[in-house]
Amino acid sequence: MSDSPISLTPPPEGYADWLADLKSRIHTAQQRATLGVNRELVLLYWQIGRDILERQANQGWGAKVIERLAHDLRTAFPAMKGFSPRNLKYMRAFAEAWPDAEFVQAALAQLPWYHQLALLDKLPDAETRRWYAAKAIEHNWSRNILVMQIETRLRERSGKAVTNFEACLPSPPSDLARESLKDPYRFDFLGLTDAAQEREIENALVKHVTEFLLELGAGFAFVGRQVLLDVGGDEFFIDLLFYHLKLRCYVVIELKGGKFKPEHLGQLGFYLTAVDRQVKSEQDNPTIGLLLCKSKNKIVAEYALGDKTQPMGIAEYKLLESLPAELQTSLPSIEQIERELAGDALSTEEG
Repeated sequence: MSDSPISLTPPPEGYADWLADLKSRIHTAQQRATLGVNRELVLLYWQIGRDILERQANQGWGAKVIERLAHDLRTAFPAMKGFSPRNLKYMRAFAEAWPDAEFVQAALAQLPWYHQLALLDKLPDAETRRWYAAKAIEHNWSRNILVMQIETRLRERSGKAVTNFEACLPSPPSDLARESLKDPYRFDFLGLTDAAQEREIENALVKHVTEFLLELGAGFAFVGRQVLLDVGGDEFFIDLLFYHLKLRCYVVIELKGGKFKPEHLGQLGFYLTAVDRQVKSEQDNPTIGLLLCKSKNKIVAEYALGDKTQPMGIAEYKLLESLPAELQTSLPSIEQIERELAGDALSTEEG
């Protein structure tokens, strides 16, 4: 009989694949169990909130009943969190904001309770809450991502780029393409000022590509930067190249550090033609171009797109728009913060 630990015993043929499959199934079951618990909790909170609303309305109970209810529930369920007076008031607000029980059960209960609180705290009306709730469910946003999308006004920016998609693309793809582009794009995460040049912005976007992909939205996959195109022996370089998984097409992004000029579209159109002929496969849809500029005259942009037959969009980018003007020049860059944190860690180790 071998004394070797069981972990060192060679597994039988096929064991590794079976173990990987079991791990995957267990992980999926854990996720479903967590989602099931979350769903039941959200529904319970909605029912408690609805009961509070109905009893206060029908029986004239005042606000003090919530304090009493919080005390009694915590006494009855000492191991269960969530029955503070503040959270009970949130339950009442939750039920008041979402009176449709079927919608709560079918859709809203998919979001954890802290997502619900973010929707209540940060959004003023039901239509806007419903839009962000649907996006959070569709894209599986964490609470922090949901809050960030709300604070950067994603709904107001979605589908706002000036494009010619309606004229250049068939109907369903044109709608999806239009909704996939925003205006403006927010690059606050780069830590750059308005004085930054095109190449600085491009380098920073690649360095922080995870945040950039999040700002671009669902479906974008990064292909490369300064992508070489050899056309008749001459070399050209695309600033940024992406692939959109839902649209099934390449997306060329060109950065311009100044105000939009109509001649910018000539260069972008050349890149689209080159990608369509050299990179795109037969299964891919026509390549889309997105020109990101520091500013634009909307009417000029619309005129410039008027005779273009290739699908293009024009949008602005904002580097520090979400910060007060007096802070924009005094804030350290991301690199400075990283260096300071590294220095603090080194000092701690030496001490």
